[in-house]
Formats: sequence, structure tokens, C-alpha cells
Amino acid sequence: MTKLDDVLSNVDANLDAALERLFAILRIKSISTDPAYKAECTANAEWHVADLKSIGFDASVRPTPGHPMVVAHDRSVPGPSALFYGHYDVQPVDPLELWERDPFDPSIQTMPDGAKIITGRGAADDKGQLMAFVEACRAWKAVTGKLPIPVSILLEGEEESGGVNLPGFLDTHAAELRADIGLICDTNMWDHETPAIQTMLRGLCGEEVIIHAADRDLHSGFYGSAAANPNRILARILSDLHDDNGRVTLRGFYDGVPELPKALREQWDSLNFSAKSFLGAIGLSIPAGEKGRDALEMVWSRPTCEINGMGGGYQGAGFKTVIPAMASAKVSFRLVFDQDPHAIRKAFREHVHARVPADCRVEFLEHGAGQAIRFPIEAPAFGKARDALTAEWGKPAVFIGGGGSIPVTHQLKQSLGMDVVLAGFGLEDDRIHSPNEKYNLKSFHKGIRSWARILEALSR
Repeated sequence: MTKLDDVLSNVDANLDAALERLFAILRIKSISTDPAYKAECTANAEWHVADLKSIGFDASVRPTPGHPMVVAHDRSVPGPSALFYGHYDVQPVDPLELWERDPFDPSIQTMPDGAKIITGRGAADDKGQLMAFVEACRAWKAVTGKLPIPVSILLEGEEESGGVNLPGFLDTHAAELRADIGLICDTNMWDHETPAIQTMLRGLCGEEVIIHAADRDLHSGFYGSAAANPNRILARILSDLHDDNGRVTLRGFYDGVPELPKALREQWDSLNFSAKSFLGAIGLSIPAGEKGRDALEMVWSRPTCEINGMGGGYQGAGFKTVIPAMASAKVSFRLVFDQDPHAIRKAFREHVHARVPADCRVEFLEHGAGQAIRFPIEAPAFGKARDALTAEWGKPAVFIGGGGSIPVTHQLKQSLGMDVVLAGFGLEDDRIHSPNEKYNLKSFHKGIRSWARILEALSR
């Protein structure tokens, strides 16, 4: 029997104790965006420090202008080092009346299909996920007295409220935190049985545009057609963002966007993704976007331009015949590969200026910018993690893309120069950020076992 087998047996034997520890932090109301819960966020950070110290980590609470960070190290063994990132803060629970149970009173429930779930705010995002890694470390320490590789842990308390203090913290503590590989457990499986490693995440550029015309709202009978209408101007601007084939028309928009590598396309094709099921689950049936592209390709590896909100003029009940003095829209661009968010912002503003009449004024508000990130699946750490996941779950782990953005991955790459293995065990139906959040007990249990295997694999 190998040491790994002993460690996995320890995980199985101590699952109830691991759940008690998880429940303890699920009861802490660490809502980072609400100042009323500042003390709870600090209490959660202090809980983690005490817990990590109990298994031999050199751990401490690190203050920031916002909520504190937790930093812990165990570098008592030689070998390639890893930095694990997680976040202990959670989303607000509103609307509270839609919860079936107190969101901070965690429980184990059995579903109609027999599956057991852990309920409570933060169960999946990210307390259950981060504790899976900590419990894997605990099992290795219990069995062997040491970890397979040097490990540092960074837990953030502001991920759900913008993470404004993380970039500066990483820059200031780069020498202390730098490792050979980054590890993050804040992502999903491909399905209930198939583990996955996310290797591509899209970037983001957000813009708000406001068109100003007359110095007040105008009577549409007195001024109609003669006076510029910001709603009509804005409608033209927005409609001109795409051509008839669904492609974005901004100058240079597709610069830095290559075709998908053959090997990755073949793997994605093997996933048997159904656009019909994907859209049918939200009440739609006809794929939009670029013609000639399948839905999975569009949400993982193609850039997008989406109108997220727009308004102008009277929005209340009834009818009011006015030409508004202003109209506005919020537009986001999801970016891939080497697209430059600042070049896209510039191209968007040029697109707008070209369509605004000389006697009108345009105003822009920035809403963030970040490049896409992708990691080299041929790098040894990715192959080792994939093999470890495959061994645990009994199905080949897959490399997948992500439609959203996880800013910390780019920050770790930029500030610390590390590639990051994103191996999470969440499921699409975990209801993160929504009422009745849950985390499957199987995800938690096998997540611990998976991290135990990954740590051992990285040591080889």
C-alpha cells in the first residue's frame, strides 16, 4: 500500500470531521460587499489562520485597506512549489424569502435522486472548494507528517466585492508568494462525472456610453424630426456593432484571434455538447452570434460584443410623448487569446464618435478592462493534474474553456509569472450567487481526494 493510498483512506475515514469544519465557516456571515459584516469577514480570516496553524502551516492574517488576506506557508520539503488561491468571502443572500433554509445554517440534504448536498451560502463558492484543498493537506500531514511539495496558501476576503486590494497585495508580496505553479479551485466539472481543468478564460472590456442632445426633454409634437433624438442615435450606434453574419464591426476587433488549435477542437468535439439542450434550458432554440460557429466555440473561444443595458426617455407607466435629452447604454466585450482591451475600447469610441451629430455630445464611462488568459496544456503540471483527476473520477479529465472571467488568474500570471491549474468540482446547478446555493457531498469528498492525488502527482 502506497502513502497515497493511506492518505486517501484517511480522507474517507475523516469526512465527518471535515464536514464539521466546513460547517463552522459556512456559519460565518462573511459578506464582503456589506460593511455591516466587516467583523464577520475578519472572524473568518482568523478562523482559517488558526486552522492552518493547527496542521503545521506558518499562517497569519494580513491587513489590507479592505478585508484581510490570509497567507500561509509550509515549505518544509523540497520540490516544485505551489501557491493555492481561494476566497473566504461570499455573496449577499437577498432575496432572503426565496431560501428554503437559513443561508447561514448549513445542512446535509438528500435529493430525490439519492444524491446528498451541502446547503448554505458559500457551500460551493468558495468555502467548500477551498476547504477541499485544505483537507487534502490535512490528510497528508496526518499520514506522513509532511506535504508532498512546498505549499503556500492565499485566501482573499474581497473576491465577491471586486477584489480591489488583491493586485497591490500581489505586487507588494510577490517575492513571498511566487511559486512554480498556481492552483485554484473555484471552477466547475464538465458534468457530474467528468472532471475538468479550465485552461482558457475570456477577458473583458466594459463601456458605458451616454448621448446628450437638447438641454431638456422635448415635446415630440413640437420638435419631432427637427431635433436630434438620442434614442435613435444610440439605436443606430448599437445596431451597427454587428454585421448580418453576427461579426463585430469594430476596426481591428479580431486582431489577435486565431482559429482554435486542432487538438483542442478535437477534444471539445468529443464532449458531445448539445446546443439544442444548452439553449433549450433557457427557453431558446436558435443559436445567435457568428454564423458558421458552434455554440461551445462561441462561449469559450470567440470574442463577443453584448449590449447589457440601455435606456432613454420616459420609462414609467402609461405614455409620455417626449424626445429625451439623453440616452445611454452599457456594452461589454468578452475577449479571447491576445485581444487588447484598450485597443477595443478605443475602436468602440471611434465607432460612436463617427455616428454622433455635431451638435450632440457623447460621454463615456469605463467599467474595467482585462486581457484573456490561456495556459499551456502541454506544460507538465497540467498533464500531471489531468492524470490525477482521471485516476480519481474514473473518466478522462478534459481541458475546457470558460465563458466568463476570473481576474485573479491574470493577476497571478502578471504579478507572479505563474501558470495556474484551475481544477474545481462545482456543478452548473450549484446555484452560486443565488438563493439555495448547494455543493454536492460527492464534489466535496472526491474534491479532497482529487487534491490529495494532485499534490502527490506534482511531486513526481
